[in-house]
Amino acid sequence: MALSDTKLRNLKSTSKTFSVSDGGGLYVEVTPGGRKLWKLRYRVGGRDAKQEKVALGDYPAYSLTDARSWRDDCKALSGRGLSPAALRRGDPVPDDANAAAKELAQFFIRNWCTATVEKAKQHEAETKAASTVEAFAWEWFQKIAEPANSNPRNIKRVLEKDVIPTIGAKQINEVTVADVLAITDKIKNRGSDQMALQTRNILKRLFGYAIAREKMTSNPAAAIEAKYIAIAKSRDVALSPDEVGRLLRAIYQSSMNRCHKLALHLLILCMVRKSEMIEARWEEIDLPNAEWLIPGERMKMDHPHFVPLSRQTVAMLEELKGLSSGSDWVFPSRNTLSKPISKTTLNSAVRVMDHDVRDFVIHDFRRTASTHLHEAGFNSDWIEKALAHETKGIRGVYNRAQYADQRREMLQWWADFVDSQIDEGRKVIIGRFGKAYQAG
Repeated sequence: MALSDTKLRNLKSTSKTFSVSDGGGLYVEVTPGGRKLWKLRYRVGGRDAKQEKVALGDYPAYSLTDARSWRDDCKALSGRGLSPAALRRGDPVPDDANAAAKELAQFFIRNWCTATVEKAKQHEAETKAASTVEAFAWEWFQKIAEPANSNPRNIKRVLEKDVIPTIGAKQINEVTVADVLAITDKIKNRGSDQMALQTRNILKRLFGYAIAREKMTSNPAAAIEAKYIAIAKSRDVALSPDEVGRLLRAIYQSSMNRCHKLALHLLILCMVRKSEMIEARWEEIDLPNAEWLIPGERMKMDHPHFVPLSRQTVAMLEELKGLSSGSDWVFPSRNTLSKPISKTTLNSAVRVMDHDVRDFVIHDFRRTASTHLHEAGFNSDWIEKALAHETKGIRGVYNRAQYADQRREMLQWWADFVDSQIDEGRKVIIGRFGKAYQAG
């Protein structure tokens, strides 16, 4: 079947060179590197003559229409006893050729030899210019990084300050692990270990996009483990509202298990410890009354803990009920329904996730909730009770009432606040956990 532009665009390279015919001896050859080269098979002197081959140039520098016109001109030459390959090499036109053949040969040389060389050089220069790290980095930034981040200035600064001055002129498929280490080592020498780690993460995403666009075959930044650049340290500070939104959007856009995404979202909404969340049983949760009572033996202070559930939390738990396949556990193990997920499951999921919230650890969720609730003016005793912190003295006596109604109102405000941070950036399909349940 004849080729079309759609077929040509959709041809994908493989580990071996292959060709696809257009008919009349014309075919396109696809190399493992993704090059699509027009070639032609023909004979000078009839069917018994030796078959020859000649190349035109790359698609799409030469369109399908160009290639077919070239094929017809080559056939006209070979029909008059002249070899297109010989003319392409610069061999002289034979003296015994008739006037019509010589005229056709000069036309061919002018249009398909001299012009082809210049066009090939121009195409090669344009291709190289578009495939430098600098050109590709800005394409990635404008198409992917900038729309996906509510505050892309940090990424832009990393590209401008450290990446482009060092490797901007290199072809992106020539970047090595040593190039990445040269960048991160230079940053570390300035005393900025965590910035070096952040830069490596940005390069990892950039090169991941380059692989998807078939510009390179391996990711030199991914080959360097984060621990060899810097040890991530908890900042002992809360996530900013912007970081809350960016992190949760990154969680829902990641490839991690849906149950694990919901577990991480629930951790920030419920303000409980990780162990208290992953070992939750359905018998502890009263969905109709939006309550969760954690027994004392599962709590750090050995006291039962009451968690009023926001509308968003109830919606997530209802989804998890369907995903738990009848297990007693809210988050059953993938290998057996009789056990919960392991203590390291969520940490591992976060560790391999692609996000740009520096030095994040799961425990930051509790600190974040406490900080923003205090800043919003909620009573410290309500917040401490929500965190299952025991208050000593006379205030602890009053705490025994648990401030149930006040904490319910406070956690609903917190769930709505977190929703608004997710919505602040570009929309992500995370589930009907927010506004759809506010009237229920």
